Amino acid sequence: MTIDSIQEALVAAGLDGWLFFDHHKRDPLAYRILDIPLDVSATRRWYYFIPAHGEPKRLVHQIESGTLDSVPGSKAVYSSWEDQQQRLSALLTGAKLIAMQYSPQCAIPYVSLVDAGTIELVKKCGVEVVSSANLVQEFEARWTEAQFQMHLEAGRRVDQARREAFDFIGERVRSGESVNEYEVQQFMCMRFAQLEVTADHGPTVAVNANASDPHYEPSSERHSPINKGDNVLIDCWAKLTQPHAVYYDIAWVGFCGDVAPAEVQNVFEVVREARVKTCLFVIEKVAARETIAGFQVDDVARGLVTERGFGDYFFHRTGHSIGEDVHGTGANMDNFECHDERKIIPGSCFSIEPGIYLPKFGIRSEVNVFVSKTSAQVTGQQQEKVVLI
Repeated sequence: MTIDSIQEALVAAGLDGWLFFDHHKRDPLAYRILDIPLDVSATRRWYYFIPAHGEPKRLVHQIESGTLDSVPGSKAVYSSWEDQQQRLSALLTGAKLIAMQYSPQCAIPYVSLVDAGTIELVKKCGVEVVSSANLVQEFEARWTEAQFQMHLEAGRRVDQARREAFDFIGERVRSGESVNEYEVQQFMCMRFAQLEVTADHGPTVAVNANASDPHYEPSSERHSPINKGDNVLIDCWAKLTQPHAVYYDIAWVGFCGDVAPAEVQNVFEVVREARVKTCLFVIEKVAARETIAGFQVDDVARGLVTERGFGDYFFHRTGHSIGEDVHGTGANMDNFECHDERKIIPGSCFSIEPGIYLPKFGIRSEVNVFVSKTSAQVTGQQQEKVVLI
């Protein structure tokens, strides 16, 4: 991050400035974007205003006057609440339209981090507040070339662990040995460690009805056996054990038997078709240099699943932003849980993962799509048929 690059983005967006605010480290975006050390004390409110033109301005409490010493700009110090209001108004003098970590009606919860009272206080200074969601994307969701290469390498290793996990299940089932979801999960965790990739939690290994819960994860206390004739969903995500590595996140499904039942095969084909159609939509739009928003991508997948009669069983968004956290802060492919109007920008990556979650079993097929200035691509292996375990 540089002040110059932020100011260029503010000018392009027609904004007078970007106001950062925090209290008790409630806004992790501010600390990451501004590169503020996490060990600073923030028990008092601070403000940092980057105008579209000119020098940034800091406003800090007298007790913690050094909180923003790591960022450039003039510094004002307040002590009382009356003093804070007066100095905040002075901080914003001349500005009319500013961005903050705010989202109207909390449409994008990942960015809606400033409390309503602070928004009211800022508006009293005579400014209009708009969402910083698109600005956040610019400085949070774009990958470097090195990060893209780390993503591809993580994909190769995660795909290997996923294949080995299905083989592990198959060996146990064919030999008549018992195997359960938790054992498979722990096998994958072991392989992740050996392959030098890491994840914040997971992976998911879910059999039959458990796969109908998109966020199911087995544990040592809660898990189900895997037997012949069962459907198995594996959802796994990991990144290299290197600084600034980014995630690779996929989901595949398999059936323990020689031939998947017609019902399972039919649902898989619908999910696969939705995934393929949605990826192609993104690829074609990017190639044509057309601007697309997250909600439009969701509409494609959801439209096909609904057309095929399974709309009521597709109850999560089509995809999410991917970054150094598996759920990143860029545009989500969502017009269901949220109406995400953020543009898909070059240098960003996201998942495409339509799913159908019936009472007896769930099917999800997930890939990652990376967007450059001129093209979009699926970055790893794509499931074309049910894995026969």
